[in-house]
Amino acid sequence: MKVKVKVRARDLTAWIGALIVVGFAFVAVAGHWLEPANPTAENLAAALLPPGPGHPFGTDPLGRDILSRLIAATAVDLWITGAGMVAALAIAVPAGLLAGHRGGRWDAIITSLSDGVLTFPTIVLAIAIVSLLGMGTTSLIVAVALTTAPQLVRIVRGLAIGLRDAPFVEGARAAGSGEARILGRHVLPNIIGSTLVAASLLASQAVLIAAALGFLGLGVRPPAPEWGTMLSDSRSYLLTDPSLMVLPGACIALFVLGLNMLGDGLRDALDPKLRGRV
Repeated sequence: MKVKVKVRARDLTAWIGALIVVGFAFVAVAGHWLEPANPTAENLAAALLPPGPGHPFGTDPLGRDILSRLIAATAVDLWITGAGMVAALAIAVPAGLLAGHRGGRWDAIITSLSDGVLTFPTIVLAIAIVSLLGMGTTSLIVAVALTTAPQLVRIVRGLAIGLRDAPFVEGARAAGSGEARILGRHVLPNIIGSTLVAASLLASQAVLIAAALGFLGLGVRPPAPEWGTMLSDSRSYLLTDPSLMVLPGACIALFVLGLNMLGDGLRDALDPKLRGRV
């Protein structure tokens, strides 16, 4: 008897996105063992070498191995993105729950603050934050967190408002449960899935923010590699050696694509209205 397995397009998209993200995560974690050379070691005698046995992707204008720098930059960018999104969630979830569940004055204050931040273009706000704090990984993490948290606050707030008068919340309140217990035991578990989906989609924005800041010269401190910084350093060689820009640009594009595909797949899996559709 033949068994037919039907794979929906959304499932396949989610799996491809997950594989891309996991692949980048593996490279970030195992980077020290995968790097063929020291990513920061300069050798001007070996500058701009074409791909070869010793340098699979060639070398940059300072003689540094490009593959090693791409691998090291993967760890840097994934750390900035991951830490920035965790910090954004740490800010947005309590604030959004408080605004949506309590309402009133708390809602007005938190909503006004988040709306005020959202009035600034994201990249302009990120530039201002890094300019105040100075270059470095910590500054980039703060910039990612503060530029994505307001959007997450609005999302969490909307989800909390939808559950504010839900029967199970009213039942817990009638049973004498305090507001903190209601939020932790009844509201948060019901919104955490949708919140994580939103965070996974916003993570692609975080990658682009970090890369843009690096491209503008406001990223990590040299000689540490970072995708946006590598793009900026290779601008002068676009016509003579385009691979210097294509490779880090491809890493940014592929990782953003993976995050978007994964986020779309998670959204479809968690949304009951979309589960039965092809």
